[in-house]
Amino acid sequence: MKTLDLSLLWPLFALQGLLAVIGLVSLARARSVRGPKWMWVIIILLGNLLGSLVYFTIGRKE
Repeated sequence: MKTLDLSLLWPLFALQGLLAVIGLVSLARARSVRGPKWMWVIIILLGNLLGSLVYFTIGRKE
């Protein structure tokens, strides 16, 4: 039985974490966003990789 090689997933985990941090910092600095900020925090944190991308494409007003 083969085991899953997690070393192939580390770049994806790193990208996900980096995008989440950048998204949360951007959200904290934003004066206004589309919708409440608490909603975007939940989307960024629980949406994994896609949550951050959705915030950057839809959530920001600038």
